[in-house]
Amino acid sequence: MKDALVRLACAALLCLAATQSARAATVVVQPGQDLQAAVRAAAPGDVLEVQRGFYRTNLLIDKPLTLRGVDRPTVSGGLVGDTIRVTAPDVTIEGLIVRDSGSSLQDQNAGIYLYPGAHRTVVQHCDLTYNLFGLWIEKVTDVRIEGNTITGKRDFDSARRGNGIQLFNTQGAKIIGNNISFVRDALYVDVSHHAVFRGNKLHHSRYGTHYMTSYYNLWEDNDTYLNRGGLALMEVREQVVRNNRAWGNSDHGIMLRSVQDSVIENNVVAENQRGFFIYDVEYVTLRGNLVVRNTVGVHLSAGSTRNVVEGNDFIGNREQVRYVGARDERWGAKSGNYWSNYLGWDRDGDGVGDVPYEANDMVDRLTWRHPTIKLLLASPAVQALRLVGQQFPVLRVPTVVDPHPRMQPSHFNLERSHWRDPQSSSH
Repeated sequence: MKDALVRLACAALLCLAATQSARAATVVVQPGQDLQAAVRAAAPGDVLEVQRGFYRTNLLIDKPLTLRGVDRPTVSGGLVGDTIRVTAPDVTIEGLIVRDSGSSLQDQNAGIYLYPGAHRTVVQHCDLTYNLFGLWIEKVTDVRIEGNTITGKRDFDSARRGNGIQLFNTQGAKIIGNNISFVRDALYVDVSHHAVFRGNKLHHSRYGTHYMTSYYNLWEDNDTYLNRGGLALMEVREQVVRNNRAWGNSDHGIMLRSVQDSVIENNVVAENQRGFFIYDVEYVTLRGNLVVRNTVGVHLSAGSTRNVVEGNDFIGNREQVRYVGARDERWGAKSGNYWSNYLGWDRDGDGVGDVPYEANDMVDRLTWRHPTIKLLLASPAVQALRLVGQQFPVLRVPTVVDPHPRMQPSHFNLERSHWRDPQSSSH
């Protein structure tokens, strides 16, 4: 009897789905027609094909439907409020130019604003331009934002702009393949968990990513470049950050602040002021990263300890590690890292240096306080000071120590094209 009831219920659900599918219609919206009226008249599940044209409206989508642009029609909010506001689940918006939101930071004006309950919304292959916030996404689950180009109000000062994509209190978001620039922060992520951020280009903004209090997320194959800061992860845990590229940022490439229980692997961090900025970080694994040609390779401070740092290449950084701490920090305890300024030797030819690598000595500390000393680094007096610091432990300062420095790097192709997208210079 119970099995029969289950079969009956399944059959009823299938019939309901078939009925709804049969009811779904494709409605063509022509230039000059009222787009809001077309949405109002549509049945749940309908597809509105919006033909190429200019539609001035502050659009409310309050039912499940698909809004599909044909030949890139433009929806303009007229510089007032939100251009498109979504309050219903299962909405798809694709192929539109969405522009000209209002400019109120207090009201969080956005090109597309996904209100609480707009679960499973898909926004794909749209251009969102001259909006305060590109997308504001709040208290929703399983949204997918893919293949969009997002630019902000470029004539505004950075502090007056909104963010490219703002995620607040979300679950299961997928942010994939978007190109975001000239906003305050390209991605701002707050209290949002179990998300995937993959294949995005985040550039010419304050932060490529400003990210707080969010757990169990994957960052993969993203490019953050020519921002003030690249990828900033703060007060988070259980992250996987892999195969990303952060370069040309005027402050840091990747910031790890108050991060725990995470894996940071196989990233390229190149030509930033500070490659990694690591502050108050514990139980994190950093492995296989290429840290190359930064002014400071790693800035390490605030009790960042109990981390596993193995198999990384530190190459050509003006200052490999700037360490602020009360005692030595051991990296590479198992298999070591490569340091391009290592001056030791490998007598037995096993590929591992015979003497430990020490990142900072007394001379390094003096140059931090008195930068003009760098003019004398090659002088006999400064070299003698280094030797004295090595011979007299009382003069030694705490530093990062790698007991098994590798003699050869894991990354051999260090040409700029190795990490830089050839198209990125044109953005």
